[in-house]
Parts: sequence; structure tokens; C-alpha cells
Amino acid sequence: MMIMRRYALLLLLAFASLQLLCFAADVDVVFYDSFEESFDGRWIVSDKDDYKGVWKHSKSEGHDDYGLLVSEMAQKYAIVKELDEAVNLKEGTTVLQFETRLQSGLECGGAYLKYLRPQDAGWKPNEFDNESPYSIMFGPDKCGATNKVHFILRHKNPKSGEYIEHHLKYPPSVPSDKLTHVFTAILKPDNEVSILVDGEEKKKASFLSAEDFEPPLIPSKTIPDPDDKKPEDWDERAKIPDPGAVKPEDWDEDAHMEIEDEEAVKPEGWLDEEPEEIDDPEATKPEDWDDEEDGEWEAPKIENPKCETAPGCGEWKRPMKRNPAYKGKWSPPLIDNPSYKGIWKPQEIPNPNYFELEKPDFDPIAAIGIEIWTMQDGILFDNILIAKNDKVAESYRETTWKPKFEVEKEKQKAEDEAADSARLADFQRKVFDVLYKVADIPFLSKYKHQILDLIEHAETQPNLTIGVLVSIVVIILTIFFKLIFGGKKQPIVEKKPEVAETSNGEGSSGEKAEEAEKEEAAAAPRRRRRDN
Repeated sequence: MMIMRRYALLLLLAFASLQLLCFAADVDVVFYDSFEESFDGRWIVSDKDDYKGVWKHSKSEGHDDYGLLVSEMAQKYAIVKELDEAVNLKEGTTVLQFETRLQSGLECGGAYLKYLRPQDAGWKPNEFDNESPYSIMFGPDKCGATNKVHFILRHKNPKSGEYIEHHLKYPPSVPSDKLTHVFTAILKPDNEVSILVDGEEKKKASFLSAEDFEPPLIPSKTIPDPDDKKPEDWDERAKIPDPGAVKPEDWDEDAHMEIEDEEAVKPEGWLDEEPEEIDDPEATKPEDWDDEEDGEWEAPKIENPKCETAPGCGEWKRPMKRNPAYKGKWSPPLIDNPSYKGIWKPQEIPNPNYFELEKPDFDPIAAIGIEIWTMQDGILFDNILIAKNDKVAESYRETTWKPKFEVEKEKQKAEDEAADSARLADFQRKVFDVLYKVADIPFLSKYKHQILDLIEHAETQPNLTIGVLVSIVVIILTIFFKLIFGGKKQPIVEKKPEVAETSNGEGSSGEKAEEAEKEEAAAAPRRRRRDN
């Protein structure tokens, strides 16, 4: 009885802990949309004229999982979701996470989200466009030389009141495949931000570091004085021509770079009287040629056949050679400039917009918008999450993204292996076609059967293709060296003359053996070469 009570107590504690965890997870989830239901009525499509792209509620290819789909190529898209309550980024950790799948690839376009700050009074969601101010922009962007996962913070300068875009330096690149990927930005209370791709940290940065954001959130203390002017006598030349240098007397500036080679001699057989080109003797004037309209007809020129066997035709001229007396235009050597003051810079003055900052002055997130221009269709957004706990975001990745990704990765692996096999088979077929042609080369006739045996053996076992190639190359090289250096000479053996025996008019035994050998060769089946 006591054991039963203990088990009941343990079950009660486990159930209570699970409920507490679920409650904590729900509290930490500020916003989540799985798009299992249609976005109509929840997300508002922009009515602005620039945004003609059609959003669709569509399944991800190969899954029963729905998402928000970019359905048309070469269009601008804009859609926004207002949050029930603005998210305060100044307190605790904030996690921004979403999935995207580039089902048609991404050559030029964006697949990022804009986390909008509270808009001006009177703003309507259907007026959302690229001018709608955001607090953070995050996600893939690729076009031309641009290939990065953006993270841009729009931060207000407390001195000037101006909003400035601060771009994360050296962000991670966009995955180049067509699989589902999950992008995560973790904003931490210690002023750090971590960028994760598929749950792996790709970049860590500090909001307050000038090494991590361009321009830095904290301006420099000083700036160049805009009113400062370079003095007229400021000399920035580090080197100057030596004023005391004198041109040498033997320096001839008028000498030519090249002169005729006086030692050259006209080659024997040079045809001085023969032009390099002559009229084509086989050319005839077209019947429809009109001298009045087309002008006087002239036969086309061809190379003079007499010049092909001669060293040259036409007037012979000595070749040119470099003039040893040529030195070019003289200029005095450079010396250190005694008046050199360095490269001038305006003096530094205190920056009127400088301020010190302990923490970024984040604007809250009041809405999530997707405002992109893309040349590709098939971009699918899914599982958009804002949470206050990175462990919660991790659990969503494990349950919503990872199962899809694993299935897609295995399918991609199988497709890649099939494509590699097809390419290998095509390569082997081309190799075998060439080898059959090699076997027909006359000087390899003695080894033709050996080569064909190797080819047919390789066709039944394609993995032997490289070995067959090496074997045939060895055969060809062996024959090649025999042709060049000659084979081993056979010793001459003198044979005693044999007396031919005849019986009943039949030929000699030597003649019979020769006939038998010919019959055997004729009876042997000829090997057929491949037609393909």
C-alpha cells in the first residue's frame, strides 16, 4: 500500500512539472504562426500599387505542412501582421525565428522579415510598404555580389533624433540549396546578438562594438572639422625631382627604340617580284554584276601559291632590332622632399552627435512584415516565432523544422547520388566508344583482340574503367617505344633444306600445315565492334 502511494505521488509531481513547463513555455512564446490555417484575415496584404505579387497558402513540396508562399516570379510582395501587444526588446532575452524554403532557389531577391516599430498615428496595415519604419530587419538576401543573412538594427540617435541603419558586419551567407532552413536571432540582455542558421551559431556580435556593426551604434567622440581647409603652401609630395641633376651629354632623347638590323641578309630564294596575294584565277564575275551600279568588278584575292615554298615574297626589308643607344626621355632622379609635410587631414573636433550608451535603445516590435522584391517564386515562409527564451525556440526547431529538414536532406542525397551515377555512366559510355575506335587503329591490329577483351570486361564491371584505360595506355606506349627504339632482334638460325615428299599427288606436309592454319583462322568468329 505504501509503495502504491509513493508511485501516485511521483506521478502527481511529474504531471505538475509537465504542466508547469508547458505554462512557462506558453508564457515565453510572444507570437507564433504555423500557417496551418489560411492567413486570410490574420495577415494583411498591402494595397500599394507597387506590390502585385500574389501570396498563397500552400503546402511545402513533399510535406503536408503549410506555409506562406511567394507564388510569382519578378514581383514585389508586401504583407503584414500586427501583434496583439508590442514586444519590449529592452527586457530580458528576445528570440526572433522563422523558417524559409527556397523551393526554386534564390538568384536575386530577398527572403527576410521586417519587425516593425509602432507606426505613426493613422497608419493602416494595408498601407505597408518599404517606407514603413522597422526596428529590426532579419533574414536571407541574395543578388549579384550580395549573399548574406541580414541583421539590421534601426536605432535612434538621442542627440540628433535621427534613425540610422546599423548593419551587422560579416553576416553568414545564405544556404544555396532548396531545403527548409530556420533562421534565429537571439538578442541577449548583455548587449550580445547571436545569429543561428539551422540551430548552429554562425555569428556572435556586440551591439556596442564598432567592430561588429557598420556604422557603430556609438558614434566616435571626434569628427573631421568640416570647416578646416588645407593651407596653400602645404606640400604633400614625399619625393621631388632632384633640382641639381643634369642630363648626361651622351643621352640622346631622339634615338629610336628600334633600328634596322644591318647584319641581316636576304634569304636565298626570296621572290622579290612576286606579290604575297594574287587574284583568284578561278573566280568569275557574277552574271548579275552591274558595273554602273556595283562598280568595276575585281576578283577576290588569294595567297600566292608560289610563296608557300619560298622563304618570302615582295620587297624584302631588313628586320628591326632594339636600338642599344635608346634611353628614352631623360628625367631627373627623385629625392626626398625637404618641404614634405605628409598627407593633409582636417583637424578633429568634438562630435556634436556623440553619446555614450550602456544598452541599445531598442524600439518595441508592434508588427511583423514581409516586404521583398524577388526574381524567383517558390519562397515559402513558415513557423514565425517571437519568444523570450532561447530554449523555447530550440524546442520549436526540434519539433517543427528538424523532421522536415531530415526528410528533405535524405531525398536530396538520393537525388544527388542518382545524378552522380548518371554522369558516371555517361562518362563511361563515352570512354568505351573512344576505346572501340582505338581498337580499330591499324598499328594496334596485333593487339586488337586483347584490347577488345579488356573493354568487354570493363563493360560488365564499370568500376574497372580506369584500370582498363591504364592497360590500354600501357599497350600503346609499349608499341610506341618498339616503333621508336626497335624490338629485340631474333637470332638467325640456318635450317637444313628438307626434301619434299609427295604421295598420290598430295602436297607436302608444310603446305598441309599452312592450309590447316588458314582454315582455322577463317573458321574463328570475328569479334563485332560496338555500333554505339
